[in-house]
Amino acid sequence: MLNIVLFGAPGCGKGTQAQRISEKYGLNHISTGEVIRGEIARGSQLGLKMKSFIESGRLAPDSLVIDIIVDYLDAHRDVNGNIFDGFPRTTAQAEAFDSILAERGLKVSAMVYMDVPEQELVRRILLRGRESGRADDASEEVIRNRIEVYNSQTAVVAKHYEAQGKYYRIDGVGSLDEVTSRICQAVDSAK
Repeated sequence: MLNIVLFGAPGCGKGTQAQRISEKYGLNHISTGEVIRGEIARGSQLGLKMKSFIESGRLAPDSLVIDIIVDYLDAHRDVNGNIFDGFPRTTAQAEAFDSILAERGLKVSAMVYMDVPEQELVRRILLRGRESGRADDASEEVIRNRIEVYNSQTAVVAKHYEAQGKYYRIDGVGSLDEVTSRICQAVDSAK
């Protein structure tokens, strides 16, 4: 089973590229961001807890995010594989994720890091905020805080996968097709 972690700072295009890669390889696209936004929209207890984290640009607690992923994996066992968009976000999540997968006889095949300069990330997120109306994408201060949190807490997860020989860095700037092609090269190398 092919399990790809698509990785990069907020605004790098993970969601768009994850959808394209999931279609090309027949993988389930698991977006923790979409799951969390769905919980907020429904006004569930989980959604209310998550709302304050998202609006301030902070990461959701590891235990809540891991529970979401475990539930999804257990409900979707008969698949070709998965592309994880926005997970794991911390080294603790990555370590727990490795254990969860191992318990199920699975592993991460590759972690593909989409590298995009910070100013381009801010530009993309502000544009997305104007188009989507998402409150967490409308404030440059919140966006820069999200990028800072990513750099301090999430970027280090790359070292976890690099130590396992599963890390692939690609240039995340270019046309959609160019970036997709770069990701596919990394995925094909990991097979």
